[in-house]
Amino acid sequence: MIPVSPAAPVTLAEIAAALGAALEGDGTVRIARAVHPSEAEGPEDLALAMDKGLTDLLANGKAVAAVVAEGAEVPANLKGWIVVKRPRFAMAGLTTLFEKPVHAEPGVHPAAFVAPEAVLGAGVSVGPFAYVGPKAVLGEGVIVMPHATVGAEAVIGKGSLLHPGVRIGERVVMGERCIIHPNAAVGNDGFSFVTPEPGSVESAKATGRVVGTNVLIHRVNSIGTVILGDDVEVGANATIDRGTITATRIGSGTKIDNLVQIGHNVQIGTNCMLCGHVGIAGSTTIGDRVVLAGKVGVADHVKIGNDAVVAANSGVGTDIPAKAVYMGYPAVPRDRAFDQYKGLARLKRMYADVTDLKKRVGVLDGGGKAE
Repeated sequence: MIPVSPAAPVTLAEIAAALGAALEGDGTVRIARAVHPSEAEGPEDLALAMDKGLTDLLANGKAVAAVVAEGAEVPANLKGWIVVKRPRFAMAGLTTLFEKPVHAEPGVHPAAFVAPEAVLGAGVSVGPFAYVGPKAVLGEGVIVMPHATVGAEAVIGKGSLLHPGVRIGERVVMGERCIIHPNAAVGNDGFSFVTPEPGSVESAKATGRVVGTNVLIHRVNSIGTVILGDDVEVGANATIDRGTITATRIGSGTKIDNLVQIGHNVQIGTNCMLCGHVGIAGSTTIGDRVVLAGKVGVADHVKIGNDAVVAANSGVGTDIPAKAVYMGYPAVPRDRAFDQYKGLARLKRMYADVTDLKKRVGVLDGGGKAE
């Protein structure tokens, strides 16, 4: 897509071409920025009126160009407009066109530390108070923002961006064009411990009772690593644990929201979406294009098939087949969950019916009067 900034306006026709969308009216209108219709200040503002109801704001606005959804009625005061079939997808393209890149000075800032053995590709930027460890490799165009750290022998693929406060552990491998948001940590030790004899958790799982006790807890060290594919995005304060022996793996194109926890040995496929507060326990396998909505919890050693969708606040304790929609706590197929919710809603009425029946049976058995 063409770069766009207020300092370098482009024409409405160029924007339509970049979006692959239909152009109506005057394509020579110059555009400097994209705005909400209510915030348009002049003829170089492009009003984004793709949502229902926003086109009403165009008639009295200051913008002379707009982006609208297919089938929308356009007021006469517009000189030109772009028509899109899928507004949300068009929004992704528009925000890419008008995005302002992060401020990153070229080269290594004097206040940064880069180990002599580290390898930096062309166009790398390392901000103040950042750390790059021994034998770490930063690909072409990598940006390491202030206070971010890259551990020894880590590999950061070209075009990747590490926001302030990011922690990349030793030996972590990241693909190209990854984005790691502030204070995310990739490559932490896994939460893995063991007792000399079977402890409380093992006995509780096996028998439902606590037989053993955790007198002494030994650490199981994480000597594996984390491997991210290309175009992976990790949200602020998310954490990804390294594997115990093998690697924790995140497939290309997967997007991870803020405050997500991914345990050791987890395998996640390509183009997945893990929303805020998702927690995935160790050794879980998640297929391609899986969506886990907010606050979904997944137990250890569970397998989730390709294209599965799990609704918010669900607790996954069993395997989920491909293309299934699960919800609830514990998570069950969507239709079954709805049946359960309907059953709960009927309990009050059922209780009243049972109470009435008990009274009637009492009259028949004891000869008393029903109230």
